[in-house]
Amino acid sequence: MMDANAEQLKTLAAVIDHGTFERAAVVLHVTPSAVSQRVKALEEQTGRVLVRRTKPIEPTEAGRVLLRLARQVALLEAEAAAELDAAGGAATTIPLVVNADSLATWVLPALASLPDLVFDLTLDDQEHTLDRLRDGTAMAAIGSDPDAVQGCTVSSLGAMVYRPVASPAFVERWAPEGWTPEAAAVAPMLVFDRKDALQDRYLARFAPTARPPRQYVPASTEFVRAAELGLGWGMLPDLQTAGHLAAGRLTVLDDGGEEAVALHWHQWSMRSAALTAVADAIAARAAAELRPPSRS
Repeated sequence: MMDANAEQLKTLAAVIDHGTFERAAVVLHVTPSAVSQRVKALEEQTGRVLVRRTKPIEPTEAGRVLLRLARQVALLEAEAAAELDAAGGAATTIPLVVNADSLATWVLPALASLPDLVFDLTLDDQEHTLDRLRDGTAMAAIGSDPDAVQGCTVSSLGAMVYRPVASPAFVERWAPEGWTPEAAAVAPMLVFDRKDALQDRYLARFAPTARPPRQYVPASTEFVRAAELGLGWGMLPDLQTAGHLAAGRLTVLDDGGEEAVALHWHQWSMRSAALTAVADAIAARAAAELRPPSRS
């Protein structure tokens, strides 16, 4: 039977978060030997290897299970300390994983409404954010998958609307006769990173055989700037482009090319005032900024 204590769990989380025993020791204000002994003791209690001694250190499947437990214990301890108004109590930290476009547009104002909480934000594509819930990195995530991860709840937030856009100069150079499948086949295409499939999904409908050159721009604000500068065309959210379109810095290439990306809020299934507050703030902001969830 496992008899893990809070100190051991906190040490395991520090090792995984910081990548080495030495860095974890600095954060915990103990020696690397003490860190190693705590992790070893926890492994002996569970009868499983919990971390791979790689660089950086990575959790095993069993390690991910205990990492989630460590996060939950830390959250509950922080909330209890806050209720008791413990002197010098640390602020409650909520690890969240968010897609870049949401972070660049509507998520930060939601988080700013919660000044008593601290956030540890991780960026990932909306189709891959749930991986961070599964491995214990995050307590909550915004993603496009409507299905709940084991041990988590899910609720619909609404949809971000994307359209294919480019600068007027780009259109003049690459599509002087209009935006056609032939133009799409040769015009440079902006892609956020190797996980970004928005442009490919649009091309699958509009120009299935097109294989245009790709410009990778892995930052949301700079992605918009790249489109303005004529580096390529890309699928951009209405929340980011409204001002640029009104000012004539960008133009919509295809009025029928809209794509609505449904977003969902996923969080651990545990009683937590902090998590509930975050979920409520996210839901309220999403209701104000996103297209309402589909009723179908």
